[in-house]
Amino acid sequence: MSLSLPSTHQEAWRWSDLSGLETLAVAPATGAAADLDSHWIGDGPRLLFVDGRLDETRSRLGPVAVGPVEASSTHPLAKLTTGAGWTLAVHKDGATPPGAIEIVHVATGGASHVPARIVLAEDAQASLIETYVGDGWANRLTRIELGRSARLMRAIRISQGSGFTSLRDEVRLGAGASLITTLLGAGAGSSRIDAHIALDGPGAFAEHGGALLARDSQRHDAAIVVHHAAPEGTSRQLWRAVADDQATASMAARVEVARDAQKTDGEQSLRGLMLKRTATINLKPELEIFADDVKCAHGATVGELDSQALFYMTSRGITPDRARALLTQAFIADALSRIGDEGAREAFQAQAETWLEGHR
Repeated sequence: MSLSLPSTHQEAWRWSDLSGLETLAVAPATGAAADLDSHWIGDGPRLLFVDGRLDETRSRLGPVAVGPVEASSTHPLAKLTTGAGWTLAVHKDGATPPGAIEIVHVATGGASHVPARIVLAEDAQASLIETYVGDGWANRLTRIELGRSARLMRAIRISQGSGFTSLRDEVRLGAGASLITTLLGAGAGSSRIDAHIALDGPGAFAEHGGALLARDSQRHDAAIVVHHAAPEGTSRQLWRAVADDQATASMAARVEVARDAQKTDGEQSLRGLMLKRTATINLKPELEIFADDVKCAHGATVGELDSQALFYMTSRGITPDRARALLTQAFIADALSRIGDEGAREAFQAQAETWLEGHR
């Protein structure tokens, strides 16, 4: 595969390290997926992709179709996602999928590029949980189209042991539609998270955020653009980053408000926590507003754990490691609280706690 990768000289990619992708693109995959029972959360429809290919024997498709996908992109990584993928389409007055749909993506050393498309018609609802595990390069494009008053909730875990996970969402929301996406990066691989979310209909709602946890020499990079094109739209971007050792976590969040998008309500909250001063956190909130009747705000802060709080907790008999883990867990709690599925929320919180307990 011939790769044409963006350069760090480009503003949108200046914090990204894509240097390992050319090697991963030609690396052989073993195709061996071990026992994955611990990655499933519920008992609803489930899809298992191993190196980008559906494992039919361990999948229950439910309302999801697997095959060629009507999705394409000009994004430099997402444009590689051609061929077979998965599609979820829920029609107006159609049956709501039974429980959350779970998709587990397993990488076994090589690269996989998978497109997906989600289409919810008027008043339709769905909930998805995606998990990325293994070693290699998992590259995904997800096109999302929500009709009037449709509702979609997504929870995504990036848990690979090594390698790279690159996710690109391209979203269009109709009038009164709602999309909530929450991500947790708590593996040992690096990641790039991209999204362009267009609120095309009046009264649409979009929330996109999560928690990125990095240690050693990991790099997590999120670049999110929310475009308000219609009046009375609401958007929230809430991100929390924790960086330890020599790790780097970067978050760029942008809100665009078109001239006709009056009465827009947009908020951004970007916060970073450095567990060691050798770590790096980059935050870049942006607002571009052309309407004159809007309510938009952004905030960005980077800091360290409160030494007085640590002293108080250790003086009460809590070990220093446990005290740091508890304070860090409180720091990221609001980023994971928006996960609507209770089982998924508990699983994500437990995985974050396990990561935090491993801090030394």
